[in-house]
Amino acid sequence: MTHLLIGFSQPEIKETVANFGTLDATVKELLLSAHAVRQRAYAPYSNFKVGSAFRATPSNIIFTGCNVENAAFTPTACAERTALTKAISEGYQQFLSGAVVAYAPDVFTSPCGVCRQFIREFAGSTDIPIFIARAIADRSLEQPFLDDDPVLCTSIFNLLPNSFHTY
Repeated sequence: MTHLLIGFSQPEIKETVANFGTLDATVKELLLSAHAVRQRAYAPYSNFKVGSAFRATPSNIIFTGCNVENAAFTPTACAERTALTKAISEGYQQFLSGAVVAYAPDVFTSPCGVCRQFIREFAGSTDIPIFIARAIADRSLEQPFLDDDPVLCTSIFNLLPNSFHTY
């Protein structure tokens, strides 16, 4: 019966935690973009601001998004879906990597389940690296991350294993 597992998304990327200073320049740029757009989040109800950035391929253009809350909560737009929707509206449907930046004490904030499925939609059969960092409140906008800040290096197939996708 193991043949039934053929076609399931299997992580191609080992999940690790790395220091910001050890990441390559393209990943740092993605995280800095997510941090910058996080400042524009509209979160008057939860005060939980999230920023996200996705690098489209083949152009390498970065598309960013922040969360936009609504008093009714259900129509709230998450940062990840905002960034991807912007990219898709500009004609991009393939992505090299993504980043999410939010703040919660002593824990990484990963995409919600709906956003994981939304990201998965555009992964196809290729795992997309996702980098998750914490935004520290008392840091300057010019230097939001220090070299020894931890970053979760994961992927959409790690975040949503054996995910639903039409094949």
